[in-house]
Amino acid sequence: MLTKTRRMISDEIFKITSHVKKDIWNEFIQNHPKGNIFQTPEMYEVYKRTKKYEPVFFAVVDESDNIKAMLLAHIIREFEGFLGHLSARSIIQGGPLYEESEEGLNALGILMEHYNRIASKKVIYTEIRNRWDASSISNILNDMDYVYEDELNFLIDLNKPKEEIWRQIHRSMRKNIKKAQRNGVIIEEMSNKSYIRTFYDFLKDVYHHAKIPLADISLFEAIYDILVPAGMAKFHLAKYNDEYVGGRLSLIYKKTIYANYVGVPRRYKDLNVNPLLNWHVIAWGSENGFHTFDFLGAGKPNEEYGVRDFKKQFGGHLVNFGRYKKIHSPIKFWLAEKGFEIWRKLKQ
Repeated sequence: MLTKTRRMISDEIFKITSHVKKDIWNEFIQNHPKGNIFQTPEMYEVYKRTKKYEPVFFAVVDESDNIKAMLLAHIIREFEGFLGHLSARSIIQGGPLYEESEEGLNALGILMEHYNRIASKKVIYTEIRNRWDASSISNILNDMDYVYEDELNFLIDLNKPKEEIWRQIHRSMRKNIKKAQRNGVIIEEMSNKSYIRTFYDFLKDVYHHAKIPLADISLFEAIYDILVPAGMAKFHLAKYNDEYVGGRLSLIYKKTIYANYVGVPRRYKDLNVNPLLNWHVIAWGSENGFHTFDFLGAGKPNEEYGVRDFKKQFGGHLVNFGRYKKIHSPIKFWLAEKGFEIWRKLKQ
């Protein structure tokens, strides 16, 4: 797909393309101050290998093929056929990215106009999950009917000694971590792909009780195959009395650790596995030159959320970068919400 367009404020001709050389794409993300793992070509390949996922990539480039703006989204369809269309949603995590200049903002407008035309035929809504303060592009998004929603998160500063980070953790959480250690819970890095099924079974237990859909196991297999060898992900498993009792997946990019998935079945709750898993990764990050541990979300400010209370105890900085949401088909969105309510009731 390749088109050309021109903006009135510039003589620059921009091309919209879904094909960019991997080295050019990687260089743009690596050098961008807001570049993140969710917008990398490696993540595109992960989404491509995941069942029920469809990666969508667009870039606006100049005549020399320099990227001026780009986004990587992934479309999720929970079901096949007609129900699949009703469940189709697009997630833009950590994007879109653009050259931080007037020309880059101009390119961003072109990019989002093009994306919206394509997305309106494929999904019922798009959600942009901000990884930083995106208020500088709010006018562009608002003009395209994207609505801002509050969404909290905790970021832990790892640019300090491990001992100082430990002291910032709430006393009760430190107590739980020490209790897990005294009880003999140990953390191991996953060294064999065969343990992906064990890790996935932990996630299934958690998501079943939370009554929310879980991605297919092929997502985690793809992450193991693509991101782990590239040093962009780590799987950790917790073991107690020679039995695995929980696990965590962390994504890694440009000195940031993203707390992506964690699974600890309810039957192991009293072992304090989750606190120890988090502390193990945080401590490892501090010792190995990382600057941020990103909890990847803590819910909405005015809604009770037990997960937020848990994450808060690790002493991170509370931020509200929010999300932007655009409903492409209001009627289908209403039907999808009703269908999700029925699905959750059936899960009881």
